[in-house]
Amino acid sequence: MSASLEKGINALKKEVDSTVGAFFTSCVNCGMCADACLFYTETGDPAATPINKTEPLRRIWKQEYTLFGRIGKLLGINKPVDHNLLNRWETLVYDNCTLCGRCSMVCPMGIDITAMIRKTREGMAAAGHAPEGLIGATKRAVEIGSPMGVKLSTLMAVISHVEKDTSLKVPVDVEGAEYMLLLSSMEIMNFPEFIQAIAKIFDKAGVSWTISSEAFEATNSGIQIGVSDIAAELVQRIVDAAEKLKVKTVISPECGHAYMAIRWDGPNLVGKAFSFKVRHILEVLDEFRKDGRLKITGKDSQKLTYHDPCQISRRGGVIEQPRNLINMFADNFVEMPDAGKMNWCCGAGGGVSANERADELRLKVFQRKKDQLDEIRPDAIVSACSNCRINIEEGLEEYHMDIPLMSLTETLAEHLAK
Repeated sequence: MSASLEKGINALKKEVDSTVGAFFTSCVNCGMCADACLFYTETGDPAATPINKTEPLRRIWKQEYTLFGRIGKLLGINKPVDHNLLNRWETLVYDNCTLCGRCSMVCPMGIDITAMIRKTREGMAAAGHAPEGLIGATKRAVEIGSPMGVKLSTLMAVISHVEKDTSLKVPVDVEGAEYMLLLSSMEIMNFPEFIQAIAKIFDKAGVSWTISSEAFEATNSGIQIGVSDIAAELVQRIVDAAEKLKVKTVISPECGHAYMAIRWDGPNLVGKAFSFKVRHILEVLDEFRKDGRLKITGKDSQKLTYHDPCQISRRGGVIEQPRNLINMFADNFVEMPDAGKMNWCCGAGGGVSANERADELRLKVFQRKKDQLDEIRPDAIVSACSNCRINIEEGLEEYHMDIPLMSLTETLAEHLAK
């Protein structure tokens, strides 16, 4: 057995606990998770069913922790977990899954299939079976601080442009601020208007805020690739920065996995409760609305709809807040079919967007989002995840759909009362 395979198998063994055993024991192979997964519904590939993606983990559980599995192992009749298996399953685990959580919602036995796939990725990554693009992004996140290689100098250049355009100060490393804003690399590089919108809104709301020069990146590549140690290291950087600046609340930006990583997974990863609150930007903006700090003028008469980012809505519970905010400026808001916690993924989360090998598949499964949009035919789409925005824009172009896509935070800033 090679050293990398042994490391991968040991990583899978480490993931097997009583919960995993209960899940595999209770699975009745009903197939309901298949119909909840766009990688199955849009390809028809039986291998793409969610529960099948956990096969490497299931084999380890069966061979190491069940009576008949141990007997089979002794007799040499079990199918082994080897490099051949991991190589075949790599595309299923990384290319055919965004960790969106829709399969977990419909399982009649209550199996958190998404968590099982994440555990499977732990073994895959340890054995060296992960996409090159995701490996590169994770390496850059550790060494540079950003999966896209964005350095502090780049952020400061963007901030300088924002300050010039708005005549507002974008505070950096301000101790004692109420809020510390995180940013994803995509917002810095692709959507700097987000920073501009925050500066305008926070100025009008009259709140103190800052960005940390030591931990401004929100994206957690460790979660996406499946290496808990790296995920914990990236979370700890944010914790250290927030504690150093003595902020009350850390804000996750318009990015799905960033929110899950810092809000829900973060304390478990670093092994302690945070000394500060964590909120998604939409939660903060909705609090401003309730407090009367968010003053909006003008109504948009276009037919608008909202794309629920999976990690924010389904797995994060931020469902009512974006609708409260949209209704402040929208005269004609319509829901997508299966909206809210059961909305369909855009097809790019969970590291899929960083995996060039999955580009063709990613655009193919966008057919599901196209079907949703065809049913309601909106004039424009609103969303709150930079990763979703990029993928939806590419999907709309691929399917020749001329529908504008808007950031919720940026749109609110455009409607601020003067």
